[in-house]
Amino acid sequence: MSGMPRKKQRAAAISYDPGESDVPILSAFGEGHLADKIVEVARESGVPVMHEPGLTNMLSSLSVGDEIAPEMYDAVAKVLAFVSEMDKSYGEKVRRGMQR
Repeated sequence: MSGMPRKKQRAAAISYDPGESDVPILSAFGEGHLADKIVEVARESGVPVMHEPGLTNMLSSLSVGDEIAPEMYDAVAKVLAFVSEMDKSYGEKVRRGMQR
């Protein structure tokens, strides 16, 4: 394995407020040091962090502020379910927003 370049870490942040929008958006994306900073800020802010390299790769095709594409909904739903389990108040907010 030595001699092989190490793949740069990537990180993405998704925001979703069902009271504001029907679709989650990409709120941050970065590689290398910027990815480390995104994860650090999330953890410091109490935002759950989930390791999903496949979704991160898909999100790399978007720009910050873009709506999540329909073909990514299944993967994003898993992340939102994870966050909902980690933060019960967020889960309640999402459920109320879906009932509008």
